[in-house]
Amino acid sequence: MASPYIPFNRPLFLEQSLEHVRTAYRNMHVSGDGMFSRRCEAFFAERLGATCVLLTTSCTDALEMCALLLDLQPGDEVLMPAFTFVSTANAFVLRGARPVFVDIRPDTLNLDERRLEEAITTRTKAIVVVHYGGVGCEMGPIMAIASRHGLAVVEDNAHGLFGAYRRRPLGSFGALAALSFHETKNLSCGEGGALVINDPRLVLRAEILREKGTDRSRFFRGEIDRYTWIDVGSSFLLSDILAAILWAQIEQADCIQQRRRDIWERYHAGLGEWVKACGFSVQSVPVHCESSYHLFAILTATPAQQIELIAHFKAREINAVFHYQPLHLTPQGQRFGGSVGQCPVAESVAARIVRLPFHFNLTENEVDCVIAAAMECHPL
Repeated sequence: MASPYIPFNRPLFLEQSLEHVRTAYRNMHVSGDGMFSRRCEAFFAERLGATCVLLTTSCTDALEMCALLLDLQPGDEVLMPAFTFVSTANAFVLRGARPVFVDIRPDTLNLDERRLEEAITTRTKAIVVVHYGGVGCEMGPIMAIASRHGLAVVEDNAHGLFGAYRRRPLGSFGALAALSFHETKNLSCGEGGALVINDPRLVLRAEILREKGTDRSRFFRGEIDRYTWIDVGSSFLLSDILAAILWAQIEQADCIQQRRRDIWERYHAGLGEWVKACGFSVQSVPVHCESSYHLFAILTATPAQQIELIAHFKAREINAVFHYQPLHLTPQGQRFGGSVGQCPVAESVAARIVRLPFHFNLTENEVDCVIAAAMECHPL
């Protein structure tokens, strides 16, 4: 008999979410900036030590706000890793900026800080880092490079909430950071995100951009007697219904994080010897980093083994998956000058990475089934 299907992700549902949604309706405030939105924003600001946090409809929207706040102009260049989701690039391309793709490290799979300075030109305006899998980039050297060249730093922290670099929270280094609450993330509300503002000079304009280019937020605080259109902007506010769902998960954040850590450690312990024996590897977590435990991935020795391993899992009703295609090799990336061999580590990693099922609802038995299935493919 076939084993029960093990999906890559199962959205986390908490019963308390429904009660919070009912409360939002009883309060007669289900649009943005309601009671639950304020609670969520205050929580993240406190955990990250941020000047301000604003909920958005997605991490993509938060990144688009970053591009607006940096006043990027056509022809400006933004450095970013080649191995990331398309939103990291799209947010800045929409402002006319050119993404410059930098290779990643083979150990942490993060932006290789040693390759940054060679990519900087007179047109460079910002560095966007991505804390892949919730493992922090080398923020010490990166911030030093940015300071030396007068560049802004933006953290795409879609994976890294609750992770840390040298005991400092990921998302607290750059002038701006973006969070994701997509259903695959550690905390989720289906679709959602947040803009983290660490530079107090950007707060007022961020509020304006988020409210369709108006000073409506100041009006609601009683600071002005009417609001008006004063800047560009869009509607980036998250509904308080979704914020209510997110708040239920925030209330269980420590429990959620502990469960994800337990799953990660069970994979790591159960597969460690097998990974070495096969000549495979896993993402490195430096001793000075605390992972957010967002994912667990295996790097096979060859691209053929990636295809073989994914097919092997599929035959056993286990949904293991690959990840990003290097952006510089995509049709859009090639329009910005991307070519084969430009970022060899990213190209190699993309062709070898296999992500295992990883979510809060994954049972110990399911983790053990995944481990056992892996060992069947390449027995010790």
